[in-house]
Amino acid sequence: MVGITGFRACLLAGAGVALSLSAAAWAQTGAASAEEQTDIIVTATKRASTLQDVPFSINAQTQEDIQKSGAVTLEDLARSVAGLTIQNLGPGQSQVSVRGVSAGQIVRDQPGVKEQVGVYLDESVVSLSLFTPDLDLFDLNRVETLRGPQGTLFGSGSVGGTIRYITNQPNTDKLEGQVEGNVNFIDGGSMGGSAKGAINLPVNENVAVRAVGYYTRYGGFIDALGEGGSVKRNVNDGERYGGRLSILFKPTENISITPRVVYQKVTTDGFNRQEVYNLFANPYTTTRPKIQLGERQQYLLLNEGFSDETFLADLTANVDIGGVTLTSVTSYINRDILVSRDASALTGSVSVDLGFPAAAVLLPSNLRDTTDLKTWTQEVRLSSNGSGPFQWLIGGFYSDIDRGYTQRLPTPGYDAFTDAVLGAGTSAAVANGFPANSPYNSDIPYKIKQKAVFGEASYDLGELKLTAGGRYYDFKEKRNFISGGLFANGDRRIGDKTKSDGFTPRFIATWEPSKNVSINLQAAKGFRLGGVNDPLNLPLCSPADAPIYGNRPTYKDETLWNYELGFKSQFGGLTFNAAAFHNEIKNLQVTADAGSCSSRVVFNVPKAHATGLELEMSARPAPGLSFSLNGTYVDSKFDSSVLDATGAVIAGIRDGNRLPTVPKFQMSANAGYEFPVGSEWDGFVNASVQYVGDRFTQPSDQENNPRTFVHGLPFGGAPANAATTLNLKLPDYTLVNFNIGVKTQSGFELMAYVNNLFDENPLLSFDRERGGRARLGFNVGQPRTFGITGRQKF
Repeated sequence: MVGITGFRACLLAGAGVALSLSAAAWAQTGAASAEEQTDIIVTATKRASTLQDVPFSINAQTQEDIQKSGAVTLEDLARSVAGLTIQNLGPGQSQVSVRGVSAGQIVRDQPGVKEQVGVYLDESVVSLSLFTPDLDLFDLNRVETLRGPQGTLFGSGSVGGTIRYITNQPNTDKLEGQVEGNVNFIDGGSMGGSAKGAINLPVNENVAVRAVGYYTRYGGFIDALGEGGSVKRNVNDGERYGGRLSILFKPTENISITPRVVYQKVTTDGFNRQEVYNLFANPYTTTRPKIQLGERQQYLLLNEGFSDETFLADLTANVDIGGVTLTSVTSYINRDILVSRDASALTGSVSVDLGFPAAAVLLPSNLRDTTDLKTWTQEVRLSSNGSGPFQWLIGGFYSDIDRGYTQRLPTPGYDAFTDAVLGAGTSAAVANGFPANSPYNSDIPYKIKQKAVFGEASYDLGELKLTAGGRYYDFKEKRNFISGGLFANGDRRIGDKTKSDGFTPRFIATWEPSKNVSINLQAAKGFRLGGVNDPLNLPLCSPADAPIYGNRPTYKDETLWNYELGFKSQFGGLTFNAAAFHNEIKNLQVTADAGSCSSRVVFNVPKAHATGLELEMSARPAPGLSFSLNGTYVDSKFDSSVLDATGAVIAGIRDGNRLPTVPKFQMSANAGYEFPVGSEWDGFVNASVQYVGDRFTQPSDQENNPRTFVHGLPFGGAPANAATTLNLKLPDYTLVNFNIGVKTQSGFELMAYVNNLFDENPLLSFDRERGGRARLGFNVGQPRTFGITGRQKF
């Protein structure tokens, strides 16, 4: 272990030395001998400009970057982007944060909580709290990460930043496309692979069609133990398939209309949860087999699963009306999401508390969370398109969201035990109209409407350029909450409401002392909309937890002021960008796990901050040779505490505690070399090192850590005082990836790779059931994976 750790440290040090040497080599050989960097065109300001000309901190991962890194998910990509953090909470369930602006874990039964980072597919907003869409990265032009609040141009949900998947657009210039195939093997897991294809077809000089299709099979690597000593291997395998079809209509040189449809479905047969304790599998039982769960193992009475079916239709129109461009973006999204979990330990733990017999405790119980999302959005904007010093943009935005969320807990046979122990007719009396043998049920439909007007203008004074903008928003939310079953309150709350409005400005000053250097000074405000808290599951709450977490009907908008000093430079083959930033956060929306209540409550934290430094450097000191380095240091903490009536800190929200999910330090280094191996063939080799620092899943994980969880569940002969002690600080980890291959001038490429070379088992988030009484575990990353990818462009 010491040897491996030392070798990793050497790798990290070596990467830094290599990058330093590349910079020195560039300095010695001069810009003339260095390989020129290609300018990347981005649309982060809703107009085309080079990456270096954008007056704030931005990263763009091109299609070539994505292919070199071997990234297949946004989480993979995030490790190579300074300041971008993805918290893995299971397949299709992830949370995005930028620059340390994070409120902690959002769980599947919090449909009213909004996202902190906006996610866009081209011009269409697709972000959804917790369920950040796991879009396939094939045939993308680039992925843009806009750091800092983007409330002026991108609105709510962009309080920390914005991520934009930019696809390759249909064009009338030429017939082109690519096909790609992959086979991969997970060390200790199962086989995966993919088949993908894209084609751009010019119909005539005015019409073009672009079609993309893909299928991916995910290998599994988690084993599930079960009753009677059964073992199911690789239960978290799955698949993703879908496609995009877009058509460009260009009736005149000044008009372009692009309708598009996107379809994708993701399914998995389980979750990447590595359990430490389970009510049914632990070392404390005496009348049941003692089980000590190991690495990449869990215990199930029921199969689990996840599915996310997404349909998007949008239409983007651009009209040049002489010095001004009119843009209209209309989009419709329909997503159907199912999270199906084995909740037997949860239900069983309540049954133990209620004095039910062992046969009732062992009943398989399936918690089914469904989300039905329908979203309409419309944006219209006017922007200048001339080359003069004054540039401007003004627009309006409207969205109408229907989000239906339901929970069911089908547990066949449960009503009979309920009536036998608690009295005949009890189960029917608490059902509140919901099905039998389901001790918890809820229907929570949301209706959210938002309208906004926004604008931004800039004036170029030569070396100095000034930019100012703002956005006014008006938001209304309406929600019903109906619940029933033994574990529920029997709520029937109709028409819960909240609303807000506000203004978010942005000011930027850019000084360009030369054409290769710019210094940016920015002050910008962002916002995240508030909402309505769900009522507690009072039948499950302890007398102590009910008053602490109850009586909190709503939570306010979260706002942020970002102050930033940025530096950008590019000289031949060397690019160096850096930014120092300070975020002052007001009313941070922190989710608290409401202890024994098996509920979540959002608290507003009056003050918090995220202050840090980020840098990105890339160098091409010689033809074929490339290096890059990026890193972020963030100090993000609470600046106030949230207390209960006795003065005790609630849920770890203590002045000075770290904001959750975010590492203090994150770094990646990449090196690549291309070389000729014949008249028509080139070889290449790429290596990357990705380091992620330690984190906490929730603020409360910092309190009394390492934490001892007293289970209080005398089942299977386990004593009531049985306890499990865990360190809840997620340890830092380092991933090393390597690939080697060949390619031809005709567009063929063949690559062999290994990801997670040293087979790290990174702990990505902490998972607890019923406050840790029923189950404890961690979501973990994918083991070492070997693969071969072939692609042909034409």
